[in-house]
Amino acid sequence: MMQRREALKQMALALGGILTVPTWAYGWNSHQLLSPSVNLLPPELETLLAEVVETIIPATDTPGAKEIGVDKFILTMLKDCYEKPAQEKFTQGLEAIEEKAKQTFSQAFSACTPQQRNQLLLAMEAESTQDKQSAFSLIKNLTIQGYLNSEYVMKNLLKYELIPARFNGCAPVTN
Repeated sequence: MMQRREALKQMALALGGILTVPTWAYGWNSHQLLSPSVNLLPPELETLLAEVVETIIPATDTPGAKEIGVDKFILTMLKDCYEKPAQEKFTQGLEAIEEKAKQTFSQAFSACTPQQRNQLLLAMEAESTQDKQSAFSLIKNLTIQGYLNSEYVMKNLLKYELIPARFNGCAPVTN
């Protein structure tokens, strides 16, 4: 059986926590929430990642993956949801894309034309080495996941409804 004094201490501690959380969260801003706090990749690989996601889902009459910020989504997912070996495999996959661009076209991936970029990524997808293929598969899957779950796509393309399945009582019942 819990003592009254102990119960009052726990209630005071819980109340203090509830009161301080809004003050602590008030200091947050969108820049802090959207950018990963850990430098998972060097800046040149972050730029390469942005170009790769833009090549996978380019801008047309809708914004591309780079404009929506899918590269930042991928970095956050890697930091929060993947273990160190997967993060290293991801980094090696990006480095392999850059190497292949320099070997094939004698220039960096970002300097290649869109057709050359597509050709490189298709070659990476068909790569015989399991590590390179799985690294590119991870990049591609996270790009698609980030794009389809973005606010723009959910609101403007998929017509996301917070509470779906309206009841229409006037609809005739058919057999």
